[in-house]
Amino acid sequence: MFFFRIFARYIVWNEMKGDALNYKDLFHRIVAFLSAPGKAWDDIVGQEEEKTVVSSFVYPMIAFCSLARFIGTFIGKDIVPDVFQFALMSSCAIAVALFGGFFLAVYLLDKISLRWLGKKENPVKIQAFVGYSMVVVFVLNIIGGLFSLEILYWILQIYTIVVVFEGARRLMDIPENRLTVYTLAATFVVLICPVLIELIFNELSVILN
Repeated sequence: MFFFRIFARYIVWNEMKGDALNYKDLFHRIVAFLSAPGKAWDDIVGQEEEKTVVSSFVYPMIAFCSLARFIGTFIGKDIVPDVFQFALMSSCAIAVALFGGFFLAVYLLDKISLRWLGKKENPVKIQAFVGYSMVVVFVLNIIGGLFSLEILYWILQIYTIVVVFEGARRLMDIPENRLTVYTLAATFVVLICPVLIELIFNELSVILN
């Protein structure tokens, strides 16, 4: 519930500034990266959108994932205190996992770029790269929160490598001789960071309880 209140305040704050969340643009951006990632990356290169990816894409997607997990917990179940408590814990877990996973991935890719490419990347560019590269993770968590995907959930995440490859080539300007290795490393980081954070969160929740 705490996360939902924070997201609600975020929406109100944006509306007060006259910059309310544009759900239509958000949906179009998701479709673009899933259907034609190369063109989608070209559309944001050098644009103001690079600077707003966290507030206009990452945070709303995390909120939708958390909300989907919360609602999905009640599907086929009675609304009783135990189920409600589990729904809250589950929605918080995915929110923390995606939020922490995003910033952990940004940190790790910054270190990878410095070590492998010998240059300090623009933090805004890395955030844009990681945020949009997580589009498959976000969408699958929204769908998986409402419906059981089971093994299909992990198989479909492989498409992330396509999104990452196009982003590494078009946004990050990775040299051709290192593009494959960088794509594989970045894909691994983008996929594993949220999983790692969620595992830690769940372990801590068990210990604290």
